[in-house]
Amino acid sequence: MLTIVSDLFLTDSFLIKGQVENKYTRLSQLLDEYRKFHLKIRNATLIDLGTQDRIQTPLLHINVDEILLAHEFLDNAGDPFAAQLTSDRDSHRVRIFYTGNLNVEVAGNVRPGCYEADDRSSRRFFVMTNPEVRGLKFKGDQDLKLLKGMPYAILNKTRVSYIYDFN
Repeated sequence: MLTIVSDLFLTDSFLIKGQVENKYTRLSQLLDEYRKFHLKIRNATLIDLGTQDRIQTPLLHINVDEILLAHEFLDNAGDPFAAQLTSDRDSHRVRIFYTGNLNVEVAGNVRPGCYEADDRSSRRFFVMTNPEVRGLKFKGDQDLKLLKGMPYAILNKTRVSYIYDFN
């Protein structure tokens, strides 16, 4: 049985942990299909990327366009979607660059063309397996270290500045 534990979001300013309110499906699908401007996060903790100060709030509204990447912590036992994520069938090794207030790079494997506007399998977000996040100062912060070693990340197409496709 699939158990949703927590959700993680990276924006230009904050790393945000919490639970998406009324989540009806996997986070990757929810973000890709979401039609409102703001996503409600319950029991949110915001970690300032500059100072590492923390803010806790029972309810936070995140503008979906501000999300650079997301991740869903869950119990993978018996989850066919998680098994599909780990298969490297027809994947390209890429480096994705976000520029702006936060210059960050995410390298990993993606399905060919998933970052394009005309991709028929995704609209606004796509999944990268084995992501490596670079450009952040982790400084021993336990919450920021959550960005290292994730099996996958959900990336916002509209926020990507540059893509280096090794294929």
